[in-house]
Amino acid sequence: MKSSIRPLLFTVLLAASSAWGQTARPPLEPIPEPPPLPGPITEEDLLEPQVTIRKEGEDEVTEYRIGGRVYMIKVVPAHGGTPYYLIDRTGNGVMERFDGTPELSVPMWIIKSW
Repeated sequence: MKSSIRPLLFTVLLAASSAWGQTARPPLEPIPEPPPLPGPITEEDLLEPQVTIRKEGEDEVTEYRIGGRVYMIKVVPAHGGTPYYLIDRTGNGVMERFDGTPELSVPMWIIKSW
């Protein structure tokens, strides 16, 4: 009896798979044309910063520019001082000093007082 079920099961599965494979597929649509290529790359399109190193007195000043605008200045004081940065964070031309240490805000909550 077991041998008569296998051919029947195989026939049912074969019929089901062929019926399932004959489902209607939507018609294919043509591929749209690609957009036009961009023009040549200009110097303004490059995002590499222009770096200028100069001496101011005994200090070494490094200016970083993109598109002609200074966005960061690194100052290394003479005689091994700690370097600091002047950074334009908002893009409005106002430089803020950054000493290289993260701005840490320590919570000062009162837990208990008497």
